Amino acid sequence: MTLNMMIAAAAALAVSASAAMAETRATYKSAKTGSSYYQMGVQIAEAMKTGTNGDISVTVEESQGSVQNVMEVRARGGDYVFTTPPALIGLAQEGKAMFEGKGDASFADIRALFPIPSLTMHFVASADSGIETFADMEGKTVLLGSGSFGATEGEKYLGLFGLEGKVTIADSELSNAVAALKNGQIDAFVTAGSYPAPNVIEAAASSEVKILSLSDEQIAMTKRTRLVIPAGTYAGQNSDIVTTSLPVAAYSTVKMDDDTAYLLTKTYWEMKEKMSGDAAWWAGVSTEMLGNITTRIHPGAIRYYQEVGVPLTDAQM
Repeated sequence: MTLNMMIAAAAALAVSASAAMAETRATYKSAKTGSSYYQMGVQIAEAMKTGTNGDISVTVEESQGSVQNVMEVRARGGDYVFTTPPALIGLAQEGKAMFEGKGDASFADIRALFPIPSLTMHFVASADSGIETFADMEGKTVLLGSGSFGATEGEKYLGLFGLEGKVTIADSELSNAVAALKNGQIDAFVTAGSYPAPNVIEAAASSEVKILSLSDEQIAMTKRTRLVIPAGTYAGQNSDIVTTSLPVAAYSTVKMDDDTAYLLTKTYWEMKEKMSGDAAWWAGVSTEMLGNITTRIHPGAIRYYQEVGVPLTDAQM
């Protein structure tokens, strides 16, 4: 090898080493494989790679749920990013509910980065059922599914709205809902997911459906966050749908350095429009949803929000 070749090879190795050192790795833990939230994680990973020209590399991990995501904070390092409803952070830090007897000092170090699409309640009825309001569900057959947030929440709402024992609950999985609705085997189904929800899109495209709105009084009874699904989100939807949601956000801890948290947050918001073009559920995310975060935000993320003039609360600082 000539001297010039040796110098060139050494320079190439130096550039390669520099690039490797510049790359920041993060692990994003969200939900089960196949779920919409796992798909969102994949989209975020791709957006981070594109938006930073490869400076950030995100590995998406499957999760069994939000509680597990929070619990893993105890053993994770500064590269850990996870999703969970904001309410769970407060419960973890106070050692309440599902975290009773499982408290840990590391929970106090959790810091928010940015909101992601909320779990949104959908009550979908066939046009032939004649269901226009919740009261009209009396005597009808409704599919809730089982073991999901939507199933639990849907059952709760039936009780709150005076329909307990007055509705026939279909013994079937939610995956069968669209076909069962179209075939007249059920009158309505309940599902929760980021809007527009794929199964609701399918139902609205294959037959005429009515997606119910909740009154302000009903929303207050549920103690959930009010959310408006804009008109035109689904086929045949000519007006806004007022419903409830469970906010969800991405978090890390103070173990993550400020520059990484800043870059993750900045890239997320700068790539959101492109992600919205690939998947419509990102279009429903706005900086106003930061208001659902009731605990502290990471200093690196705060730097970005201050740069773009997003107001934050004292509790978030």
